[in-house]
Amino acid sequence: MGDDSTVSPKDRFLTVYGRKPVLEALADDDLRVDKVILADTASGPGAAEIQRAAKAAGVPVQRASAHRVKVLAGNGKQDQGVLADVVAPRMRALSAALADRRPPSRVLLLDGITTPANVGMILRTATAAGLGGVIVPRRGVAALDPLVVKASAGVAFRAPVLRCGSARDAAEMLAEAGYGLYALGASAKATVFDVDLPQRAAFVLGGETAGVGPEVGELVTEWLSIPMPGDVESLNVSAAAAVLSFELVRRAR
Repeated sequence: MGDDSTVSPKDRFLTVYGRKPVLEALADDDLRVDKVILADTASGPGAAEIQRAAKAAGVPVQRASAHRVKVLAGNGKQDQGVLADVVAPRMRALSAALADRRPPSRVLLLDGITTPANVGMILRTATAAGLGGVIVPRRGVAALDPLVVKASAGVAFRAPVLRCGSARDAAEMLAEAGYGLYALGASAKATVFDVDLPQRAAFVLGGETAGVGPEVGELVTEWLSIPMPGDVESLNVSAAAAVLSFELVRRAR
């Protein structure tokens, strides 16, 4: 099992890159920006505007090589020589959440979901439904970048994101902590509407094409389906997450 006990800076911040997203983050009074990193090649009115906005917001600006900015942004084409680390107050390591005196009772685990729009919409839905956590592994899932933030309509900044190395790491930690592990699969006999759930349950949402991977699949307690009387094979993963999240809301009422 991977060790996720070390808190990486990526477990505290969401990084946004590009002039417009950085300026928007600096102008938003509800967000706390830790720092702005500006490429030493960035100059002219755009760079000056960012420096003015950062100064007005009391945010330090660090200079770095253009290559370093590209590496930190993880996106060589669209960073425009600037990025900002925005504090995500509810983001933490999965191990820390499980070690809590009252760990979250209902969590989602993303396994192989690589489309940023889906990750963003799932974060928005799960936050709206009041779920205790969405586990977003560092490997195998879309990076938490501006595309995810945009798809979440900004909710990603305050979503209860839990980080770990891989979905398999998460599944092992959850099983060890006494969670039932439920995976969504189209052919399952049991459904999200009729399954009896234990006190602690984690729900695995698989990737857009392959679904839940075998490494996580072998640890699953039970497979669940969403009944679909109409002639459609499956739902988009973010739509399935919405059905599941609000069934959990219904049960909690």
